Amino acid sequence: MTLANIALLIIGTADLAAAFLFMYGLKRMSSPVTAPSGIFVAGIGMLVAILASFLYVFDIDVAAKPFLMTNVGLGIVALVAGGGIAWWGGKKVPMTAMPQMVALYNGMGGGAAGAIAAVELFGTKTPAITELVVTLLGALIGAISLSGSLIAWAKLEGVISKPLRVKSQQVVNLLVLVGTVTIGGYLVYLAHGGAHQFLPTPAIIYIFFACALIYGILMTLPIGGADMPVVISIYNAATGLAVGLEGFVIGNPALMIAGMVVGAAGTLLTLLMARAMNRSVENVLFTNFGGPSKHKHGRIKGSLKPTGAADAGIFMRYAKSVIIVPGYGLAAAQAQQKLYEFVKLIQAAGVSVKFAIHPVAGRMPGQMDVLLAEAGVPYDLIFQLDDINEEFESTDVALVIGANDVVNPAARSDKSSPIFGMPILNADQAKQVYVVKRGEGKGYAGIVNALFYADNCNMVYGDAAAVLAQMIEAVRGLATKAAA
Repeated sequence: MTLANIALLIIGTADLAAAFLFMYGLKRMSSPVTAPSGIFVAGIGMLVAILASFLYVFDIDVAAKPFLMTNVGLGIVALVAGGGIAWWGGKKVPMTAMPQMVALYNGMGGGAAGAIAAVELFGTKTPAITELVVTLLGALIGAISLSGSLIAWAKLEGVISKPLRVKSQQVVNLLVLVGTVTIGGYLVYLAHGGAHQFLPTPAIIYIFFACALIYGILMTLPIGGADMPVVISIYNAATGLAVGLEGFVIGNPALMIAGMVVGAAGTLLTLLMARAMNRSVENVLFTNFGGPSKHKHGRIKGSLKPTGAADAGIFMRYAKSVIIVPGYGLAAAQAQQKLYEFVKLIQAAGVSVKFAIHPVAGRMPGQMDVLLAEAGVPYDLIFQLDDINEEFESTDVALVIGANDVVNPAARSDKSSPIFGMPILNADQAKQVYVVKRGEGKGYAGIVNALFYADNCNMVYGDAAAVLAQMIEAVRGLATKAAA
């Protein structure tokens, strides 16, 4: 057996092992309890696939292609640089910036798939029609994912503060997409005997990628902040699909399997997010979702009733049951540790405490679960919407921290509301509701929350970390007085 055959055997075995580790890791990520080990296992799979790829050097005539060793050297430099940046970023990026980092990583995955497609398209060989079509499709999806994810990052980071729309936005988007697909079809035509070429093939390829990147920008710019969780999951699926397609083109099983698994998981997540917002996938993909409502909203009755943090904390200390609804405001204040400290205090006094998580709470899917896990909250205290919603009616206190649209009762009663029909957490049905907010601002949907004006609701204004610190101090003060 030659050295090249041994190398190919090792590569094939490593690819299968990597694919298994990807799937097993993803399976473990389905539960918060096993997710950390799942991430580690999938990471090992990626490392195996990367190291195995360097063995391709033994299957190529290096003498005939002296540039290969240069490429290997550049690959090692890229791995060291990329790995170092990722390690540093993962350690440094706060939880509030995690959605932005995920958007960037989605974009980089799409960009990598597009880069693989570009290498194939600019290559000297003429691929078969099926292979060329798959290459172009992967290039299209990867480029859209790259530019769209960068716009999503800019929105999450605050670089772009509001949706940007042009007149006849959907018509423009459709024309750009049709134009891009037409250019791709023209490339297939030229590659297989087509005549009447007006531009050199490389120029046409550049135009194809430029149009795909522009379409990703145009598709994402009109989207409002309330729909960022859906956007992230869509681009996650797109990146996986693009990687899987390019894996097919270059004949790499690890890329094919990993890409298809990520694409399938991202698609399922998109469906779950759309369902959680009472939207169809068609509505998400082909309309300006996240835009302001054109209808007049129903008039809200009642008034805002501010109260002190100490009073709210003492009230919860003497309650029998409390359900806590975390939102992005909790993440922004980095108050999860303070929250769990307060929870342990009232639990010690015999109060039953549970956490209610809405599927689209925060700025990315699962952000609230990760936030609470980071603070050490036991998983058996964390419940999803369908599992806990019926309990609000019999609960003494609902504590809402930084959440807005996901507890807005207008979703049930106001047909003119842009969130009408969206499943919400029934926090308004608790006997008493306390809402911790920095001010009277609106949520991502840009509408006033009717819950804040309800008779059973009091507002506790201030940064979540500062408010929770005051609640902790008030409850501890009660224990000190009792001991004295």
